[in-house]
Amino acid sequence: MSAHSLQWGGRFQSAPDPALLAFGSSLGEDLLLARFDVRSSQAHVRALFGGGTIAAATYEALVSALDRVAAEIEDGSFRAFASTGAFEDIHGAIDARVREIDDDAGGWLHAGRSRNDQVATTLALYAAERARMGAARAASIARALAGRARSALGQGSVLAGTTHGQPAQPVLLAFWLQGAAEPFLRSARRFAALAREAMDVMPLGSAALAGSCLPLDRVAAARYLGFARPSRNALDAVGTRDALFACADAWATCCVPAARISAEIVAWASPLVGYVRIGDASASGSSLMPQKRNPDIFELVRAGTQRALADARAAWAASAAIPLSYHRDLQECKQSAIAAIERADSLLSAFERALADIEFDLENMERHATAGYTLATDLADALVRGGVDARRAHRLVGERVAAAEERGRPFDASDLHALAAHLGTTTLDAPLDARASVLAKATEGSTSPSAVALALDMLERELSGEALP
Repeated sequence: MSAHSLQWGGRFQSAPDPALLAFGSSLGEDLLLARFDVRSSQAHVRALFGGGTIAAATYEALVSALDRVAAEIEDGSFRAFASTGAFEDIHGAIDARVREIDDDAGGWLHAGRSRNDQVATTLALYAAERARMGAARAASIARALAGRARSALGQGSVLAGTTHGQPAQPVLLAFWLQGAAEPFLRSARRFAALAREAMDVMPLGSAALAGSCLPLDRVAAARYLGFARPSRNALDAVGTRDALFACADAWATCCVPAARISAEIVAWASPLVGYVRIGDASASGSSLMPQKRNPDIFELVRAGTQRALADARAAWAASAAIPLSYHRDLQECKQSAIAAIERADSLLSAFERALADIEFDLENMERHATAGYTLATDLADALVRGGVDARRAHRLVGERVAAAEERGRPFDASDLHALAAHLGTTTLDAPLDARASVLAKATEGSTSPSAVALALDMLERELSGEALP
C-alpha cells in the first residue's frame, strides 16, 4: 500500500508501517456500522449538490455508487471487499469502494467532509437505531412478565417473599412478576427518549472541527437522515458521543434487572428450593453427572451483565480525559460503547427466550409460603391495630417466634390467644395462612390482589401506549 492510496496520504512520502496501520484500524469493529455510514454519505452527497458544489451528473453517479455499496452491505459481499483491504476504518473502505465503482465521481465524495463529522453522524444513527431496538426489547420483556403476572393473579399463587435471601412475608407470585416487569418498562421509556435525543442534532457538515468553506446544504442532509436540525457548533459536534454512551448505559442498565431475576431463578431452580423448573430448551447438563439440569443461561446473563456495565462505564471514563474536538482516543471509547450495546442485546435476547421456558411449581411455593414465620409481621400489625405500640408489638411477636421455633411448630391459634391477652381480649384478628396475609394488605402498591390488579392495569396501559414500540 502506498501512502497516496489512503484518504490522508498526500503529505507523506512513504507508506505507513503495516503493523502500526493494523494496530490503529477499527475496521473489525466498524463493519456493523457500514449501513449507517452509507446513509451518512448519501446525505452528504445531497448537501454537496444542494449547495452547488457538485454537478447533477456527479450527484447521480455518487448516489448510484452508494446505492450499489448499500446493496453489497446487505448481501454480505462488501464485508469480503473490506476485509481484503488495508483500511483504517469503515469510512475509508466505503470511500475506496465508491472510487472503485466510479473513480471520477468518487473523488468528490469527501469534499467538505472530515472523518470526524462522518463518524459522529454514523454513530448517532447507530445509537438511534439501537435505542429503538432497546425500547422494543425492554417492552417485550415487560409484556411477557406482565402476561405471566396476569395469569398468576387469576390463580392466586403465593410464595414467601424474601429480604436478605431469607423468608420475609407472603406475597402473590403475580406481585413478584409485576415487580420484575417494572424496571423493563422504565428502560423502555429511557430508550425511547434516547432515540429521540440521538436524532436531535446532526453533526454532518461540521467537517474536522470548524465547519466547511463549501456551501453545504446541511438542512437537506438533516432532512434526508431524519435529524431534527444541523448541529450549531462544529467543535462540539465532532467530539461529542453523548448519545452513543448514553445508549450503552441504557442497554447495560436494562440488563441489571435481568441479572437480578436470573440470580433468583438460579436459586429457585435448585431441587433444594424447587420453585421453578428450567425447560429442556434452555437448560444444560453435566458431562460427568447424569442428573444435572443446569440454569446456564441465567448464570451467563448474571455474569455478562457485569461485563456490559464495565464496557459502558469505560466509554464514559476514557472520554473524560479528552479535550474538546476529535481525538483518536474516541476510537477506544466507541469500541467500549458498541461492545456494551451488542453484548447487552445478546444477553437480553437470551434472557427473554430462557424466561419463557421456565415453569413455576405453584404447589411447592405455597407449601413454603409461611416457612420461617413469614406471618410474624401480620401478628405484630394486628397488635398495633389493637393499641399496642410498634416496639412492644415487635418484641411480643418475637417472643412467640422463639417459643414456636423451640417446639419446631408453625404459628397456630395458641399464639393468637397468647398475644390477645396483651390486648385484654380472648381473640386476635390476624391471619394464620399465606392467602389471608396477602388479602389483609391495605396499602396501594402492596401485594393484595386488588392492588396488584390495579398495578397490572396501569403497567399494561403504559406498555400499550404510543410512546413505546
